[in-house]
Amino acid sequence: MPEKYPFLSDAWFDAAETLIREHETTAPPVNLVMNLEVADGDRTIEFFMGAKNGETLFGKGKTDAADLTLSTDIDTARQVFVSGDQQAGMQAFMAGKVRVQGDMTKLMMQGSGGGNAALSAALQEITE
Repeated sequence: MPEKYPFLSDAWFDAAETLIREHETTAPPVNLVMNLEVADGDRTIEFFMGAKNGETLFGKGKTDAADLTLSTDIDTARQVFVSGDQQAGMQAFMAGKVRVQGDMTKLMMQGSGGGNAALSAALQEITE
């Protein structure tokens, strides 16, 4: 059983990056890069994720390559990005728990992608 780490901690980012590389397909199914701002109590955690020109992008901080910025709370981020619950993401957006700045059209076009089930399962296994 893999070691578990607190969601969005430095150790979690390191383990998640390894998993992403292990589960990377030859051609990422999306062409969208997002900066994310996740509120966790009195702090905001910033990271980026997505794919552009066949390359998977993921890391701490922000990237200038982002098409948009999503802002949300840590519980919503966990549901969407670890559990892969797209419905929870849509409900959170409709409830105002997710804010989007940037190319919303691109986000909507990529929203039906389905994701990588094996990667989602692996992320769930390492997340406290």
